[in-house]
Amino acid sequence: MKSIKIILFTLFVFFSLENKLLAEIRYVDFKYVLNESKAGKEAQTYLKKRLDNGVKNLKNKEKAIQDEEKDIIKQKKLISAEEYKKKVMALRKKVSSLQTERSKLLDSIAKQRSKARTELLKTLNPIIKDYMKEKNIRLVLEKKSILLADEKLDITKEITDLLNKKLKSIKLN
Repeated sequence: MKSIKIILFTLFVFFSLENKLLAEIRYVDFKYVLNESKAGKEAQTYLKKRLDNGVKNLKNKEKAIQDEEKDIIKQKKLISAEEYKKKVMALRKKVSSLQTERSKLLDSIAKQRSKARTELLKTLNPIIKDYMKEKNIRLVLEKKSILLADEKLDITKEITDLLNKKLKSIKLN
């Protein structure tokens, strides 16, 4: 009889500690928060539009260079060899300039994307800390580092809602 009481007491303590520990652990899908929050969506839309406009502009310039190349090839027999070399060199400079412009566009957008992510995370940190204090949570993990977890432990939606209330948009200019 005494051993049954000890076993029951041990099981009771074990299960109550396990539930207490589980109540203090939650996880967040940061990718979802960054992509689905109002500020995150707005930043992505802005960056995508800027990239699309830049690529369109670069394609127009590339088309103009290709047309110029065709014209130079047509004129090859009509102009002197020296004049032909000058035109080819000028064309190469334009191609090089276009490649540099493409690199600058991509670098600029990457920097702005990084800036937006940093600003979102900077705003997100205190939100998560406050949420942890309010709900008595001791540990918040990132979803991508978890193999399996109960969906009841996911606080992604709540954190996204709190972020939407605190940060409406990100200034990228």
